[in-house]
Amino acid sequence: MNDIINGLFEGFGTVFIMLSIVKLYHDKLVRGISWLHVGFFAAWGYWNLYYYPSLGQWLSFVGGIGITVANTIYLYMLIYYTKHGRR
Repeated sequence: MNDIINGLFEGFGTVFIMLSIVKLYHDKLVRGISWLHVGFFAAWGYWNLYYYPSLGQWLSFVGGIGITVANTIYLYMLIYYTKHGRR
């Protein structure tokens, strides 16, 4: 049951991060947000991709793939648009 709940949190987290990705893609402008916290959670996500299988938590692992990919994309976009902004 814990794996199901955690996997759902990871999955919904992916959806919410994707909303931020879409917003940033349309705005192409970073204001009031730091890449540091996104970088931290991306790194934690990579750790979880190792950790969840070691616990046999496969639904968390699947959700973790999504949230890690989303955080990585978001991190890249934050850095990119901080440097390049609108063009």
